[in-house]
Amino acid sequence: PPADGTGPGAATAADQVLAAQELGKVTVPRLADVMAVDLLDRPRSGGGAGGPQPGQVVLRRAALRAVPDGEGTRGTCVGETVVCPAGSPPARCLATARPLLYDTAEPGIAEWAALDPCAGWLRASDIRSLLAVPLVGAGGTLGVALFGRTRRRERFGPEDVRLAEEFTAKAAACIEQARAGAPAPDTAPLRHGLLPHPLPDQAALEITTRCLPAASGTGPGGDWFDVIPLSGARVALVAGDAAGRGIRASATVGRLRTAVRTLADVDLPADELLAHLDDLVLRLAADESSADPATETAGGIGTTCLYAVYDPVSRRCAAARAGHPPPAVVTPDGAVRVLDVPAGPPLGLGGPPFEAVETELPEGSLLALYANGPAEPHGRAVGRALDGMYGAPDRPAPSLDSVCDRVLTELAGHRPDDQLSLLLARTRVLHEDRVACWELDHEPTVVSLARRYVEEQLSAWGLEEAAFTTELIVSELVTNAIRYGRPPVRLRLLRPGTGLICEVYDASGSTPHMRRARIFDEGGRGLLLVAQLAERWGTRHERTGKTVWAEQNPAGQVPVEQALAVL
Repeated sequence: PPADGTGPGAATAADQVLAAQELGKVTVPRLADVMAVDLLDRPRSGGGAGGPQPGQVVLRRAALRAVPDGEGTRGTCVGETVVCPAGSPPARCLATARPLLYDTAEPGIAEWAALDPCAGWLRASDIRSLLAVPLVGAGGTLGVALFGRTRRRERFGPEDVRLAEEFTAKAAACIEQARAGAPAPDTAPLRHGLLPHPLPDQAALEITTRCLPAASGTGPGGDWFDVIPLSGARVALVAGDAAGRGIRASATVGRLRTAVRTLADVDLPADELLAHLDDLVLRLAADESSADPATETAGGIGTTCLYAVYDPVSRRCAAARAGHPPPAVVTPDGAVRVLDVPAGPPLGLGGPPFEAVETELPEGSLLALYANGPAEPHGRAVGRALDGMYGAPDRPAPSLDSVCDRVLTELAGHRPDDQLSLLLARTRVLHEDRVACWELDHEPTVVSLARRYVEEQLSAWGLEEAAFTTELIVSELVTNAIRYGRPPVRLRLLRPGTGLICEVYDASGSTPHMRRARIFDEGGRGLLLVAQLAERWGTRHERTGKTVWAEQNPAGQVPVEQALAVL
């Protein structure tokens, strides 16, 4: 050891790699001919006789030093992943949390050394004595330090083990201090990109959002929300709270938001969507656990989610939840209530099936979705704030922005330990003058009648320029419903905002598929034509039957000649 008393504890660099390399400076060549420090990504608690059993361990190389070329090997392989199989010296050392001495002639040592990414720096032919010492800090085991002596020196003895433990303990303290002092990565840009910005245009709801940061300053949590336009002018509202914090929570949010949007595009009911989402979380957890058995919260297990769908034609809202607080509703008369949505388990925990409920909302009702951690301590405070604003029937309805501000002001006096995300949506209704529906006979001659209905309705709406394109779309959809579907057949036109939606319902559960027709095929081009003329199209399955729909933008009509050219 150095005479001046310097050692790993004298390292002042706020970087764990430099702290690990300081251990090499002190111990090579004084104590060993070769030294390596491999660290766990997260400290491991436990160890000793009652600790975890030896198993495969994945470490990351933080330092490597050897003689005679000690300086030349300082940075070699730093940052590389080191896979240590069960029974190898690092795995056994981490499992027992105590120093272990090995003779390199022992079975399995040569095979383990050959797996090292540094081309066998610990070859059994060069090193005859090996010492593995755990790096133990206050928060748990950080990794393992490996010391080796060549055949030119004596094997490690008890005094060498004591000195190695002393130096390693000081190095562990420096590494732990470097980890604690390292600034947390800024996940705000990542989280900002994972949330809907700006909110999508739609005619069913007026929406605004707010977020109140946590009072503890522990960084962003896993709160998230989404607004998803669906077919038939409907809108899906999503709120959730991902398990964990920081980058891990942000990654979970990204996965779940993508999955929810994909499942929503298939137009699944709320309870079925959460069931598929639950299966996805279970698969992600299984994959992560197999890759890293030490993972505590894998794949988003314990994440909560609320999924609600509002239909502006029927004025009905269907909702289901997975461990998430239910939404609050304020009706136009000022009454505040919490929707009685059955509480399903959080995602990834299994249990009984999710259950959805439907409720009718008067025009101008207010839906409040919020997320502030699994304990839900401030849900009642949100309800009280809303009740205070709407309790008087003669009080004019404030704007959504002012409602958000007032609710957050109400909570500012007792800011939560977790951040609070709030989404407010005021319902709109598509009245009868914006909706037209007809029952059609199940026979081919009705197609011409459907075209006439469309022409008359678009003329009443002042959309004569869109009549020809819309008649083509309706002809194809009605023809398919009569040829391949079952009665009853219904045709519906919707005029939400500036858009135009055509829907054809039949009682068959079969799903139409677009295919590319060959040159001499007489059919197979109908859905391709619909896809060319419409901005979006798809199939929505009901409890009985299906609806094939197509959305258009009359202001940006695709020229019919251009659509026909694709055929």
